[in-house]
Amino acid sequence: MNDSNKYCNSLTTYSRFLTREVKIGNIPLGGLYPIRIQSMTTTDTMNTIATVEQTIRMVESGCEYVRITAPSINEAKNLKNIKDELKKRGCEVPLIADIHFTPNAAEEAARIIEKVRVNPGNYIDKKKFQQIEYTDIEYEAEIERIRKRFSPLVKICKEYGTAMRIGTNHGSLSDRIMSRYGDTPLGMVESALEFVRICEDLDYHDIVLSMKASNTQVMVQAYRLLVNKMLSEGMNYPLHLGVTEAGDGEDGRIKSAVGIGTLLEDGLGDTIRVSLTEEPEFEAPVAIALAKRYKNRSTQAEIKSIETLPYDPFSYLKIPSYPIKNFGDKNSPRVIADLSNSEITNTTLASLGLKYLPDLDKWNIGDQAPDYIFAGEKPVNSNLPESADIILNYETWLQNKDNHKIHPLFKFEQYLSTETKSLGLNFVAIDIDYVTSENFEQVKNDLKIVFVLETKNNHGLAEQRRVFIELQNQGFQQPVVIKRNYQTNDLDEFRIYLATDLGGLFVDGFGDGVWVENSNINPVEINRILFGILQAARVRISKTEYIACPSCGRTLFDLVEVTNKIRERTGHLKGVKIGIMGCIVNGPGEMADADYGYVGSGPGKITLYRGKDVIKKSVPSETAVDGLIDLIKEDGIWIEPTQS
Repeated sequence: MNDSNKYCNSLTTYSRFLTREVKIGNIPLGGLYPIRIQSMTTTDTMNTIATVEQTIRMVESGCEYVRITAPSINEAKNLKNIKDELKKRGCEVPLIADIHFTPNAAEEAARIIEKVRVNPGNYIDKKKFQQIEYTDIEYEAEIERIRKRFSPLVKICKEYGTAMRIGTNHGSLSDRIMSRYGDTPLGMVESALEFVRICEDLDYHDIVLSMKASNTQVMVQAYRLLVNKMLSEGMNYPLHLGVTEAGDGEDGRIKSAVGIGTLLEDGLGDTIRVSLTEEPEFEAPVAIALAKRYKNRSTQAEIKSIETLPYDPFSYLKIPSYPIKNFGDKNSPRVIADLSNSEITNTTLASLGLKYLPDLDKWNIGDQAPDYIFAGEKPVNSNLPESADIILNYETWLQNKDNHKIHPLFKFEQYLSTETKSLGLNFVAIDIDYVTSENFEQVKNDLKIVFVLETKNNHGLAEQRRVFIELQNQGFQQPVVIKRNYQTNDLDEFRIYLATDLGGLFVDGFGDGVWVENSNINPVEINRILFGILQAARVRISKTEYIACPSCGRTLFDLVEVTNKIRERTGHLKGVKIGIMGCIVNGPGEMADADYGYVGSGPGKITLYRGKDVIKKSVPSETAVDGLIDLIKEDGIWIEPTQS
C-alpha cells in the first residue's frame, strides 16, 4: 500500500498497529498491551449504590474499564462517592467520565477519575446548524475560541495524570465541521484532530481516539482515515472501537462484529466497547469473543503483499461485475442456502421462507428467503418459485441439465476439461492458487461463470480480499460468491466470526453472493445470520432496522421495553430505519441515519422525528408509539402486517 491510502501495517499479514501507551489507572492501554474491554453503566449517576453494584457486575463480566455519564457538575462530583464505595468493596476498576456539553463537569471529573471522554462535536463547539458557510477567518476564530475553552481541561488532565478520549460520533458533528466537510468520515476525523492538535500544543499526549457511527461503512472508513491522517502527521494514538446504537440481540451482535471485527482484522483497535440495548454486563462477553480471536492470530499460508490498492478504502463503491442471471451489476448480494447435508422437504423450505400453499398452488416467499439452494448430490423437486434456483454438483447436474432452474457447480479443473456446461449459469469453485495459475486466464472472457471463492486460511478475510484485488488487477469482472466453511458448534462464536469475515469484505464493496458451510449449525440459523450480516454491512436490506442506543444514566425511559414495543408494531416494514434514543443528548445526532426517530425529551415525554427534523414535541410516552406509526402512515409507506 502506498502512503496515500495506507491505514494499517499490512493487508495480507496480521499485525497490530503499534500505538503509544496511555496509562488509565492501573490498566495501561495501547502499545503491546492486550485489547482492553469496556462498557458503560445505565444507572442514575446520582444513585451511588446502584451505580457501584452495576459496575461490579460489569467488572465480573469482563470489563476492564467502566464508563459513567456525568452530564452536569453534580454527577461529576458524585463520581468521588462512587469511586470511594468501589474501593471500599475491593474494586479498583478505572472509571471514565462521559461528557458531552459541560466543561465544568469535565474539569471536575478529571480531578477524580482516571479518564474523561469528550465529544468534540458537542463539547464547546457549536451545534445549532444556524450558520451554513464559514470563511477561513471565521473558521479559525472558532478554533481559537475552542482552544481557550478546551485548554483548561487539558491542563487539569495533564496535572492529575488523567487520560482523555476524544470521541467523535458521526451524527453529532458541529455546524462548523459540517459546513466544511459535510456529514463524512473526513469530517469526523478532522473534528477529533482539531482537539488533538490543541492537546499536543500543550504537550499533553494521554489521548485515546474514537470514530463511532451506526452505519458500519462510515464507521470503518472513518477509523481507517483517522489512522491514515495520524500516520501523515506523525501520530499514533490508541483507538477505541465501537459501533454506536448497534441494537440488541442477534442484530446488535452482528452489527458490532461487522464494524469492530473488520478493523481488528487489519490490526486496528486497542480497546473495544460493544453497544447493545441490553444490560451492560451482557456487552463485555461479546467484546471478549471479538478480541480473543486476535490473541494468537497468524496467517496460515503466506499471502502475496499488496503494493497498490485498486479501490478507495475510505469510501464505499460496489466493485463492478457483469450481470449474470440475478448476480452482479446492480443486484444486491445473493444468498445460497447449503442443504446438502439436510433433508430437503417442504417443511425445511418453509422454515427458510419458501412456503408452499397447496390449496392455492402458490409460493409465499419471505423477505429473507434464500435465492439459491445447494443440494449437492441430492435429487430435488425443482418446482420452486421463480425466485429460488438449485445448485448441484456437476455430475448430478448432468442428469438434470435441461432444467433451467438447476445449475452446476464445477471444480476449476473440471470446468476447463469438460465440454458439457450450462448455457446459462455455471458456478466454478476457485481459491487463491487458481487465480495466480497460468490456466486462469482461459476463463477471463467467459461470461457464463459465477466464481465461488473459497479459503482455508486462518486469515481468510485477508486471503479472499487479496483474490478480489487480483481479479480487479487482471480485469476479471465475473460475479463472485464468497464461500466460508466453519466447524464450530458455538452459535455465538460462529455469528461473530462470520459477521467479521464476510462483513469486512462487503463494506469494501466486494462480493456478489454468500455461501456458508457448517454442519454443526442449523441451515435456518445460518440463513438468518447471513441476511443479518448483509443488512449490517448496508448491502442488502431485508427487514426493518432499529438504531437503538445502549442506554446510560441519561436515559429517560426503559429502552429495552420501548424498543421491543416498537419492534412488535413495525417489524414488518422492510427497509425502514427507526432511531430509538433514550435522551436528547445523543438522540438527534446519533440517529442521523434513521428515517424516523423516537427520542426521550423529558420524564414521560417523547419527541418524534422525521429524519433530522422535529415533527412533534412533548408527546406523552403512553401515546408516542402510536404517534410514530401515524407519522409513518402520513408518509404513505405504512403497510398492514400480514396475518400468519
